[in-house]
Amino acid sequence: MATVVKDAAEAVRSRLNAVLAGVGEAPSTLISSSPEWKALEAHAVAVQKLHLKDLLSDDARTTALTREAEGLYLDLARQNATPETLQLLLALAEKAGVKTKIDAMFAGQHINTTEDRAVLHVALRAKRNQVITDAGKNVVPEVWEVLDKIKAFSERVRSGEWKGVTGKPIDTVVSIGIGGSALGPLFVHTALATAPEAAAQAGGRKLVFLANVDPVDAVRSLGDLNPETTLAIVVSKTFTTAETMAWLTAALGQEAVAKHMVAVSTNLPAVGAFGIDAANTFGFWDWVGGRYSVSSAVGVLPLSLQYGFGVVRSFLDGMQTMDEHYRTAPPSSNLPLLQGLFNVWNATFLGHPTTAILPYQQSLAHFAPHVQQLSMESNGKGVSLDGTTLNFGAGEIDFGEPGTNGQHSFYQLIHQGRVIPAEFIAIATSQQDVYLEGEKVSSHEELMCNFFAQPDALALGKDAATLAGEGALANKVRASLAAARSNGNALRADEGFNSSTAALLGRFLKQYQPKGPSDGAPALPSALQSA
Repeated sequence: MATVVKDAAEAVRSRLNAVLAGVGEAPSTLISSSPEWKALEAHAVAVQKLHLKDLLSDDARTTALTREAEGLYLDLARQNATPETLQLLLALAEKAGVKTKIDAMFAGQHINTTEDRAVLHVALRAKRNQVITDAGKNVVPEVWEVLDKIKAFSERVRSGEWKGVTGKPIDTVVSIGIGGSALGPLFVHTALATAPEAAAQAGGRKLVFLANVDPVDAVRSLGDLNPETTLAIVVSKTFTTAETMAWLTAALGQEAVAKHMVAVSTNLPAVGAFGIDAANTFGFWDWVGGRYSVSSAVGVLPLSLQYGFGVVRSFLDGMQTMDEHYRTAPPSSNLPLLQGLFNVWNATFLGHPTTAILPYQQSLAHFAPHVQQLSMESNGKGVSLDGTTLNFGAGEIDFGEPGTNGQHSFYQLIHQGRVIPAEFIAIATSQQDVYLEGEKVSSHEELMCNFFAQPDALALGKDAATLAGEGALANKVRASLAAARSNGNALRADEGFNSSTAALLGRFLKQYQPKGPSDGAPALPSALQSA
């Protein structure tokens, strides 16, 4: 679900930065001259004198900065902010007309003013009976026509009914495309690869993304593949298309194009001239920005071929659920909107332009690059909608790495005093759990100990005496988790955690129940067990 929130959150940031850049009666009037903006500027000066150690001691503040929706728990307590900050940010969002812009997007208004287009990636995961219009036309039936076509085609390929020119079934897919044609689908592919249901559906199949002008990428991607059992998806007619076509036709002849290449395109004449049957072309629309195209045929086709349409449909349903939350939830409890507002707070008002995205889950390894495109391709512009030069910074610089990897690299700089706002992300239940006999905690609990310890270490700091007493940062959490497991999954009241950490630990203890060797369950994931 993380990508769902980010998809909506980055849309908020994009629209928020746009409307922040030009509100008021005169086109050149910037929101930075508004009373709401001035109030936040003054508030920022006061807040910067506060320390998170003191802020986190206020239990009522923690409660006021915590939200939950659709299985997602958002804790903003370690933001350098107070409940007043939130109210001032919400007032700025109201001044900027963010909720009006959200409604305008769902209504199909052409909020992409540069290209005079609607922005309707939400239609890509709409339910079949929904109505979402562009220029008065309901686009949802067109979306479902493509989805139905993908479902039928992917089932033909996966069942072996569709065969290559030599009569062999297809077991490998190469998706050819750059930017949004690769970053989003690659992220979701990596996230699904170790999910038990998806992994079972993908058994014996391979999905490869070819997305770089450097011929080294083609060599690495295609070098060990068998052309006879490979299907190429041409998402856009890029540099790599010719190389892949040459690779296929050199091995199988020109007739291989019809059986080994399909297209995701809106340009049917060009596809036909290329030699790909129009029946094997899957459409998308100009009201979908490339960075949001993972839920279009660009992502759905390769992912369905790898994992089956049912798995991908579940992903789309999750996105649709968050779309509805984003559309209907009031601003004060709207998760994507709150994330967008606090990025504006950190980057624009507090002067911290960089955000670290830190997922404590290896399956989210490609999440940060996807977010970089979602956010940084949209935001960071230096002018308003009408071309007026901004007198404030807009957008943030995103970077990141899975948690424990980052702990042994760039975390050190942050720990030693460089202020970099960080978004810590964790999943309550592991996709693939490991519990070794004799260990106090499971491997997922070990990972989560780091997730719980690092935010507090960054927020609160530790003096030399405390560090010497506790040892490594995660030791205290590990001991507390182990004790709680033997005490009915309940933390003792005197553990000494702040209310934010205590609430997170409590939720984790309830939601994640490890099964160790003593439970009769295997100690290792099935993928690591010998036959």
